[in-house]
Amino acid sequence: MTRVLVFGATGYIGTHLIPRLVDAGHTVRATARSREVLEGRNWESVEVTAADALVPESLDEVLTNIDVAYYLIHSRGSGKDFYLLDMTAARNFRMAAERSGVKRIISLNVLPAAKGESPFHHASRQTSEQLSAGPIPVTELRVGAIIGPGSVVFEVARGLAYHARLIIATHWMRSKVQPIALPDLVEYLVGVLTVPETIGRRFDVVGYEITDLRALVRHFANRTSRSPWFISLPVSLPWSSSHWLALTTGVPINVGRPLIDGISHDLVVKDTPIRNLLPIPLQTVRDAIDESLANEKRMPTPARWTEGALPFRDYHPEFSFYAKRTGAEIITDTSIEALWDQIASIGGDNGWYYMTPLWELRGAMDTLIGGVGMRRGRRHPRDIRVGDTLDFYRVIAANPNQNLTLAVEMKLPGSAIMEFELEPMDGQQTRLSTTAYFHPSGIFGQLYWYALLPIHMLIFKGLTRNIIRRASSLLEQKA
Repeated sequence: MTRVLVFGATGYIGTHLIPRLVDAGHTVRATARSREVLEGRNWESVEVTAADALVPESLDEVLTNIDVAYYLIHSRGSGKDFYLLDMTAARNFRMAAERSGVKRIISLNVLPAAKGESPFHHASRQTSEQLSAGPIPVTELRVGAIIGPGSVVFEVARGLAYHARLIIATHWMRSKVQPIALPDLVEYLVGVLTVPETIGRRFDVVGYEITDLRALVRHFANRTSRSPWFISLPVSLPWSSSHWLALTTGVPINVGRPLIDGISHDLVVKDTPIRNLLPIPLQTVRDAIDESLANEKRMPTPARWTEGALPFRDYHPEFSFYAKRTGAEIITDTSIEALWDQIASIGGDNGWYYMTPLWELRGAMDTLIGGVGMRRGRRHPRDIRVGDTLDFYRVIAANPNQNLTLAVEMKLPGSAIMEFELEPMDGQQTRLSTTAYFHPSGIFGQLYWYALLPIHMLIFKGLTRNIIRRASSLLEQKA
């Protein structure tokens, strides 16, 4: 039994890797910057810890008594100097692993650029060099396009199939790639753990089929009875393409731009020795898409909001995997119990604590277009449980003194979630967070979000502040 650390456990790959490692019989420690997010995954037999690779003193404890460490983090989207953050994080992690006696590091990186080197590829190369600079042997898997919910290629192809009727296919959309199914990539990551011949080596991990993004869009379009038109242009236009993707598909600019940079040239791999060491039967692109969509529908509702979870997108695959968000958080001396009492009592005859007339106006507008509006109220003035209605919300998670998650059931160009979270802090303080998440559906969903963003920012800040005021006032009255 191998003692394994997955560093970057809340990321796309880490989230899928951890259950498979547990199934394979390994002892798993999951680590990310947020312990609370990890706890929301509800993994059984997994130790949950928090650390930040940019805070060296946080690393030693999580790497103690670890045989093999998976390194799955990056800083893309953290500003123009993200490559420096990646390099620093990798160096800090490698040095802490050396101090802690880790025997091996397994990392996931991207396929190198065939021509030139974008900032994205430069950061990836720097990460690889830093991890390999010490005495600990590193097994590095390099991957291109991944087929699975949440992967950038998958979400771009799905978003374009649903929401674009005319697609300007610039050069990056015509570049050749070899997509690998997410479950197959996870099997490789698990497999190299027990194959000694992979220690200290680098492998390119790809599928059998050679295709391009246009073909992937058509695969999705065939399943949605849509037929987008393509117009080819012999240019790349990375800046305008990333903004167009963000508007059309909901894929954030800082996520879409690395994809465009990453496939600006063909990514075809001829030498794949890992297939001899780990003869995994690889899925076809069509089968990978079909299985991904089927697995997505079977996903249970998480204990709290999780990026891209289909239940939080109202089971509409055309709604963006990536959510917009806004909200507020305040640290207070008020007790968690008193704050929870106010959160659990919100809505119905108790009102919404801040600008209640605006909530009522929004409910009336929803009623006019055939929605549920505010007429449902709530089942009980104080008691709350999963499945309850709160005006135009429905309770999908209620963990006393921890979090309340509400799904909006109004008619919207997308799906919306509101979540209250309570986190104990040092010195008997409590952090109260109120967060609104919105998964837009195409351009209309984006316009809806940005049109209402200023008022939403005002409302959620006032709501958070007044929850604390009401809780403090009641405590003073009792005293």
